[in-house]
Amino acid sequence: MNRFGPAARILFVLLLVIGLEAQGSRPLLAQSSARPQPSEPSKALTLPEAAEFALQNNPRVKAALSGREIMDAQVRESQSGWWPLLQFSETFTRSNNPVFVFGSLLEQSRFGPQNFAVDSLNSPDPLNNFRTAINLKWAVFDQMQSSARVAQARIGQEQADYQKEMVKQHLRLEVIRAYYGVILARQRKEVTDEAVKMGEADRKRITDFFQSGLVVQSDLLAAEVQLAEFRQQQAQASGDLITAHAYLNAVLGTPIHTPQDIAEQLRDRQFPVAETDELIRQALQHRPDYSRAGSSLRATEEGVRGAKGNYLPRIDVFSSYGISGKDLTSGSSDYAIGAGVTLNVFDFSRSASLDKARAAQAAAAAEQEHLANQIRLEVIQAYQDYVSAGERLNVAAQTVAQAQETLRIVQDRYREGLTTITEVLRAETAFLRTRLNLITTRYDYYIGYARVLMATGRLTDVTPFVS
Repeated sequence: MNRFGPAARILFVLLLVIGLEAQGSRPLLAQSSARPQPSEPSKALTLPEAAEFALQNNPRVKAALSGREIMDAQVRESQSGWWPLLQFSETFTRSNNPVFVFGSLLEQSRFGPQNFAVDSLNSPDPLNNFRTAINLKWAVFDQMQSSARVAQARIGQEQADYQKEMVKQHLRLEVIRAYYGVILARQRKEVTDEAVKMGEADRKRITDFFQSGLVVQSDLLAAEVQLAEFRQQQAQASGDLITAHAYLNAVLGTPIHTPQDIAEQLRDRQFPVAETDELIRQALQHRPDYSRAGSSLRATEEGVRGAKGNYLPRIDVFSSYGISGKDLTSGSSDYAIGAGVTLNVFDFSRSASLDKARAAQAAAAAEQEHLANQIRLEVIQAYQDYVSAGERLNVAAQTVAQAQETLRIVQDRYREGLTTITEVLRAETAFLRTRLNLITTRYDYYIGYARVLMATGRLTDVTPFVS
């Protein structure tokens, strides 16, 4: 008998037990490692955060920034007219043209007595000419064309800044609409959920009464119809909530299905607003589009100045230095310097250009005045919509209180047998309608104030809406 037999069997059993335990523990380890870690609760999105995020990610803001970069480049391009133009050229020509051969030999300093022969002059052999040249051109006075273009380009920079500010204010208005639109949709969903629960409780209670013979079947059918209407409004509110979230994501420049947690509520607020005359004065002072129209008018004035410059002389200076040779390693150098004054004695296009520039100036002035009238109208409309929303909000709040008290009275009378189920259902429907109207009117009041700020050019931040 092998003396290692019992020990070997014991060792084998121990290894088998350890292996089974290890094998059994693997699923537990795998399960524990695959178990998702508890995620931190998402932080609620505030209105200032939403506005800042939209300003950083919305494509329209990026396009406005690109517009400023374009105008910066245009300023540098216009300023190039003030600087000289330096050119380098290297040309090679091979020809037997008598004039070319004669002149090239002189340029190369290789002209000799033998070249005066008649045959050589009339029928020369082909000649190679390598010409290396550096040319300098400078318009000392270019009839004020460069200065006019630079001034217009700098005005274009101002217009780009105004355009960027206008885009930002429009974007803030959209953020306010989208942000509070989500809150509006969520609160409407909550109200319809409560209405459905109330309708289900009515149906259950009336069903019990019907089975006990205390009410007729028409009462049960009426409760069923009202519950169906409440569920339809609930389904509509659910869809509106999804759409509101999608609209907010579109404004923020995020993927359309990104979840956004908003903890705020539409509460009763009071926003201070001046009278219309003061609002119009503020609008004409702060509106970016009106300032942009003023810049456009100044740009046309520079255009008129540039058109008048065509009646002035043009002064240019130039210089050149070159080397001509039969190959790239040899040659003779020469230089030239000079200046020129050019005056267009008769140029019929000058008067046409001046007339066109003056017409553009008149059109810009008319557009600015038209925009001023439009701004006055927009301010009045925004102010009246805001005042109307405030008045409707007061009436809506009173109506909700009245509808709630009416529902309580009707329900008490119904329990005492003094009225019909039809009156109860009508009171419940009216109560739901007034609650939804109150939420919507409160949203209109918020947006009305935002439109007043937008109409006056003062929607520079969203802090007035932060409680």
